[in-house]
Amino acid sequence: MPYDAFDEGISLGGMRTKNEIRTLICYMFTSVNKPMSKEIVVNALLKKGLTNYFEASSCFDDLINNGNLTLFEGSDKLYTTTANGRVISEQLEDTLPLTAKERAIECALLLLEKERIERENKVTTEKADNGYYVTCEISGGDMELMNLKMYMPDSNQARTVKKNFYKNPQLIYEVLIATVTRNKELIKQALEDLDNMA
Repeated sequence: MPYDAFDEGISLGGMRTKNEIRTLICYMFTSVNKPMSKEIVVNALLKKGLTNYFEASSCFDDLINNGNLTLFEGSDKLYTTTANGRVISEQLEDTLPLTAKERAIECALLLLEKERIERENKVTTEKADNGYYVTCEISGGDMELMNLKMYMPDSNQARTVKKNFYKNPQLIYEVLIATVTRNKELIKQALEDLDNMA
C-alpha cells in the first residue's frame, strides 16, 4: 500500500495512509461509543504519535464531508458516527495494527475523562491586590459539593493550583472532608491516594 500521508512527527507504528487514519478515527468513535469533539480525537492521535495534526484534522474533515461523521444532536462541536462510519469501522478495523487501535482508544478515553472533569469541576482565577484568588468548585451532578477560595501570591502558584486541582478533584474533596471531620482512617487513605497520584 503506497503511503500518501505526510509522516512528520509520526512515531513507529503510526498511520502512514489517509485511509488508515480515517478508519482509525471511525474505529475510535465506535469503540468509545460516546460523542467526541474533533479536538479530543485529534489530540488523542497526536498524543500517541499515531499521526500528525495536519493529517488527523484533514481526515476528520473528510469523514464529515463524506457523511461518515455527523454532529451529535443538540451540539455544535460533538460528533458521532453515521451508519456509513460504523460500516467502515466494522469492515476495515482488522486492517489496523492492534497496538495503534489500543493506543488511540486509551488516549481518547483519558481525554474524554479530562474533558468531563473540567466540565463538572471549575477553577477560576481573579487578580487580587497583591496576588490572585483561585476558586475551586466541585460538582456532584445537580448540586455543588464544594466551593473553596484561596489566595495565591503569584500567577505561577495560581496556575499550579489549577493544574493540580484538575488532576483529581474528587481526591481533593476527600482530603478536605477527612481533615475537617477528623476521620483518621479517611485521612490515611486520602494521603495514600495522594502519594500514588502521577
